[in-house]
Amino acid sequence: MLYLNEKSLHDVGIDWVSLVDVIESATRSLGDDDFAQPIKPYLRYRDLTNRIIAMPAFIGGEFDMAGIKWIASFPGNIHKGIPRAHSVVILNKAETGQPEAIINTALLSIMRTAAVSGLMIRYFDKIRPLNSIKLGIIGWGPIGQYHLRMCQALLGDRISSISLYDLRPIDPRTIDFVPPKKVNIVSRWEDAYLDSDVFITATVSSASYIDKPPKNGSLQLNVSLRDYKTSTYEFMKNSIIVDNWEEICREKTDIEMMHLENGLQKEQTRDIVDMVKNNIMESYPPDTPIMFNPMGMAVFDIAIGSWFVQEARKKNIGQELE
Repeated sequence: MLYLNEKSLHDVGIDWVSLVDVIESATRSLGDDDFAQPIKPYLRYRDLTNRIIAMPAFIGGEFDMAGIKWIASFPGNIHKGIPRAHSVVILNKAETGQPEAIINTALLSIMRTAAVSGLMIRYFDKIRPLNSIKLGIIGWGPIGQYHLRMCQALLGDRISSISLYDLRPIDPRTIDFVPPKKVNIVSRWEDAYLDSDVFITATVSSASYIDKPPKNGSLQLNVSLRDYKTSTYEFMKNSIIVDNWEEICREKTDIEMMHLENGLQKEQTRDIVDMVKNNIMESYPPDTPIMFNPMGMAVFDIAIGSWFVQEARKKNIGQELE
């Protein structure tokens, strides 16, 4: 059984195009119904803002792997100088159930999250070519930082400006992988949101605050899920994409609030399979903002983990355990 940690993943190398390819292949397996993924339970105790989530899944196709991600999210950790999230993924051979690998790092989950957003950008770019785009990111923790790395890798010089906002001061040294002249560290969330062609939420907010209309024709990647007030429903009610309705319409997400307060129904949304297999983005008018809401799917963690294990074995990276 192979053991990988964060250093192992960096030694393998983060190839964003390949990781987005992995998510696309896994999505096609979802469309072929070659997967299993029960609703994930949340473990809460004492401080109920914290949670530990069990995410089991099987994904077929080129992966043919089962497994589970066990991920802890403790938002208050940022005030203690330790990461908000801690995660372990165990992979099992689909045919025998034998443990294949343990991946002990939250980085895998972070990369999965960014790669799913990358797939949305890939398909958005097909229908609305992204040239000289304005990118906005709210939240500059690991999720926000790796989203910018992903966008830089996929879009490169096509990004004309980057607006970043966080409640805490942003260290310029964390942005040294992009040309400084493109970056604006702004003092209001509105300055990162209102004029962005691609906008990403990556906060730990528990209360929504975005109450203004998005830019026409923009892509809204609602990664942190609890940032948009229900008043914004009117601007995007006909162009909402989710990863999985049953997963995301709970836990006080923006989607659940829109369901409860605005009457949003599953039938009014489309999912990530519709996007990949049916090109659903083509059906939205060009000036309509498209909103993607990903709760996080275990099948994608298993797929990304499988890719890293395969690459690590090729490069003799990691530690074999008895």
